[in-house]
Amino acid sequence: MSTGEATSTDTAAQYWAGFDPRDQAPAIFDARVAEAGLHAPAARSWLARLVKHADFDPVSWNAHGQLPMRVGNAVGRLPRLKLDTIVTSPRDNFRKMRLMTPDDKAVETVLIPLEKPGAVSVCLSSQVGCAFGCVFCATARMKDRRNLATWEIVDQMAHAFETVRAEGRRVTGAVFMGMGEPLANYDKVMAAAELFSCCYGGMIRADSMTISTVGLVPEIHRFIDERRRFRLSMSLGAAIDEKRAKLVPVAARWPVRDLMAAARRYALTYGHRVNLAYVCLADENMGEDDITALADIIGDTPVRLDLIEVTDLTNTYRRPTIDELNHFRARLKDVLKQPVVRRYSGGADIAAACGTLAGLKNEM
Repeated sequence: MSTGEATSTDTAAQYWAGFDPRDQAPAIFDARVAEAGLHAPAARSWLARLVKHADFDPVSWNAHGQLPMRVGNAVGRLPRLKLDTIVTSPRDNFRKMRLMTPDDKAVETVLIPLEKPGAVSVCLSSQVGCAFGCVFCATARMKDRRNLATWEIVDQMAHAFETVRAEGRRVTGAVFMGMGEPLANYDKVMAAAELFSCCYGGMIRADSMTISTVGLVPEIHRFIDERRRFRLSMSLGAAIDEKRAKLVPVAARWPVRDLMAAARRYALTYGHRVNLAYVCLADENMGEDDITALADIIGDTPVRLDLIEVTDLTNTYRRPTIDELNHFRARLKDVLKQPVVRRYSGGADIAAACGTLAGLKNEM
């Protein structure tokens, strides 16, 4: 279809009918809108209705006098994630949504209350399950595994917007730290993140979105080469390759020094500290040898080291005591001379904490 043929609203509506605007990066969306001969501000407002307001009702759309009925009818046929359950932690008010894909796979999304009153960050999943096999992670033990489409990531946010707005709160940030390895689904994750940062896709500041990785070194370099505006968080697991390969099998492909070389390049390119996540397992990766190894691989690379206490649903790995964690943190601060922070992993009582998302149905 040529651009000249797509000038009438009716023809544009026919073109729009086979196109899911949530499934594209903003640049591709804008190009398709131009090709279809649609008025760009109007098309963007339509997308905002889908993402920010979760409006998929054909009746509502068709009531808009300026839109052809085919547009509203097409919206009604767009696939959605079905909200199955939503549970709230009585301990810390973290909330977990269990969403079902059209092929009946479970996807979990966590709503994280922030210190600022009314502000919420959304923890998004990028895959069903995960193939990278971190031994302390419940997601890695899921049988179902596949990448999520961009629209499936975007629809998690649409559900989050709808839920948070009904409570009088607002979404101010996002972390891609849910189910899956985000950089293994690179293109879809980046398309979703770019959309969220647009005025018609969420208007979330790019530097308020963090994308985590277990250490896919080539994709980290690609992220840097493309000058992506979001923040990266890199999971270490351990600073000693033999230990790290046991805990985080991907380490067998990319040694920790390769990961830290990418981390250093990231810090120097973007001009701020690189965030390193370190899951603390008592008796496994919290000894003096681990402290020495961390100091060796980090060197003068500007970092912020986040310590996360393991939450292992199988009880294979012991959670450190507060005294053990405080000692480990104090030693690291003394040796590294850099920020070492205990990162709170909330929602443990509803299986919403780091490493506990597994698509299991729970109700409270």
